[in-house]
Amino acid sequence: MAMSLPMSSEATPDHFRFAGLRRLAKLLFGTPLNAALTLLFGALLFVTMPPMLRWLVIDAVLFDPDPNACRAATGACWSFIYAKSGQLLFGIYPFDERWRPAIVCLLILALLGWSVRPASWTSRLLALWVAAFALIFWLMGGGFGLAEVPTSSWGGLPVTLILTVVAIGIAFPVGILLALARRSTLPAVRVGAVVLIESVRGLPLLSILFVASIMMPLFLPEALLPDKFVRALVALTIFAAAYLAEAIRGGLQAIPNGQYEAAASLGLPFWRTQRLVILPQAIRVVIPALANTIIVMIKNTSLVLVIGLFDLISSGKAALADPEWPSPAAETFLFIGAIFFALSFSFARFADFLERRGPAAH
Repeated sequence: MAMSLPMSSEATPDHFRFAGLRRLAKLLFGTPLNAALTLLFGALLFVTMPPMLRWLVIDAVLFDPDPNACRAATGACWSFIYAKSGQLLFGIYPFDERWRPAIVCLLILALLGWSVRPASWTSRLLALWVAAFALIFWLMGGGFGLAEVPTSSWGGLPVTLILTVVAIGIAFPVGILLALARRSTLPAVRVGAVVLIESVRGLPLLSILFVASIMMPLFLPEALLPDKFVRALVALTIFAAAYLAEAIRGGLQAIPNGQYEAAASLGLPFWRTQRLVILPQAIRVVIPALANTIIVMIKNTSLVLVIGLFDLISSGKAALADPEWPSPAAETFLFIGAIFFALSFSFARFADFLERRGPAAH
């Protein structure tokens, strides 16, 4: 008959609780510097948090649709965000058709959520994204039973999501090809890749956007000229591809020659060697650099406002121009900033997951 042994005093819940408290105390006050920083940060929170909470929540106007309530309030005017949510999220898209960009946003976010699952990383995922974007551009642009809406009337969150996903999705394989071309033994291929990468990286994104928006119409006939949205998308893709190419090239240089020799001894041709042996290792090495570049590109989509596209920031500025409201700029840009933070933070956590999973997968 099995006998139950009494729990050791060293394994009681109180022991684990006190051990955790001791570790926390050591972390916060283990050294004089840590203790000073903890006390300084605590004092800063004590001074700043009460007025911040009063402005954000206690004295704030939450859902009152009356603009005069915001004028009389001493706190934040969140009712402006509530009343203008459609314009903030969808910009100048026709009011009666805003269900279409709403579906587009949900579809893109759902696909992004689906794509981060390792179980979904099959050849069918690319086909799913291609079909989804055919549906997305039909919903946004119209035609075939839907009212046509030109890209000049697109705005808000759908523009930000479409520019981000399409630019990064196309730039990543292009960046891989550019990185391989820059390391090629063929002089013409290598020099062409170097010139393209260094030319793009040597220019600010704003100048590339201006070239795509202003200079291209001077050199192309109107029949061949894509609209402003497509030109901005091409500029963002080229810019992202150049930076991703340099990050991937760093990973390729980190792979020892023995990996190439082992693949050659197995008789693998160049492209199979890259696909099966080299690139998986190289990309795993530079996941932090790739994640940093992609997060920067997520935020760089806001620069399209300078060429007249209505992204989230442009939609916020347009909403603030309403004379009936007291123009709560801080609340508006906090709301927009929260959206960009959610997108960037989510991708950063996904990159962290990939980095932790890498050695196990390898």
